[in-house]
Amino acid sequence: MKSILLVEDDPYITEIYAIKLKEFGYAVEIAVDGQECLKKIEEKKPDLLLLDIVLPNIDGWEILRKIKSNEKLKDLKVIILSNLGQKEEVEKGLKLGAAKFLIKAHFTPSEVVKEIRKILK
Repeated sequence: MKSILLVEDDPYITEIYAIKLKEFGYAVEIAVDGQECLKKIEEKKPDLLLLDIVLPNIDGWEILRKIKSNEKLKDLKVIILSNLGQKEEVEKGLKLGAAKFLIKAHFTPSEVVKEIRKILK
C-alpha cells in the first residue's frame, strides 16, 4: 500500500482528501503545519507528499527546499496542492522540484487522486 503524507492546515480540506485517498487504497498520514511535516518525513518517508504552500510555522516553499536539498529525501515525489495559482508561483514550485502543481479550485478531489496515481505508477 502506497503511503501519502497530506500537509494541510484546513481541517475541512484535510478530511475530504484523507477520505478520498483512503477510498483509493492509500495509507494517509496528516500534518497540519510545516514542522510536523518535516518531523514525519524524517521518521518515515512516504511514497508521496501532497503539500499545501500556505502553512503555519514553516511554509511549503521551505519544506520543498529542505526536502530537495536532503540526500535521503530528494527523490521524494511532491505534488503541491494550493490555492496559490499565479504563473510565477506555479513555475517556482516546479523549479524547486515538485512533480506537479495543482490549484485547489481547478481540481476535484477525484481529479487530484488521478494525478497522484499517474505519479505513483
